[in-house]
Amino acid sequence: MAEDDQLLDQAIDVYLTGLKGLEAFISEPSAKFSLSFEQYLILRSITKQPGIKLMDIASQRQVTRSAVSRQLKVLLANNYVVQKRDPADRRRQSLVVTATGKQVEKQITAKVKTRFSKWVQVYGSERGKMLLDLLSEFNKQILQARIDSNDEEHK
Repeated sequence: MAEDDQLLDQAIDVYLTGLKGLEAFISEPSAKFSLSFEQYLILRSITKQPGIKLMDIASQRQVTRSAVSRQLKVLLANNYVVQKRDPADRRRQSLVVTATGKQVEKQITAKVKTRFSKWVQVYGSERGKMLLDLLSEFNKQILQARIDSNDEEHK
């Protein structure tokens, strides 16, 4: 039990000193353009998949349409993205990046790649891959399993 307590204390310390700081570190390149990192990722998806629909983004991210819609409001307000009506079905709208949105996405992506490259230089490619594999496995076995079991309980 004492070992579990020490592990818990270490997990809390990592959260307070590392993971919270990681969010700020990751979000910094997009903040200059009044975007959260999540909004940048949606902008990037729209840039890479012109004409994508809101429900497709929600499906890819495994979140609700309303969650994506809230993020899209900022992209639309900043004129980074526009909605185009489907001529075959006027109720459906595609998302298209604007020229401004393309420039913003390009600049943020360049900064994100530079930061990531520096991280890999410091930490090392092999250790970086090990860390990401561990986090991926933790996500799959612990976090996603919890979400999936909560979904089953609510059905």
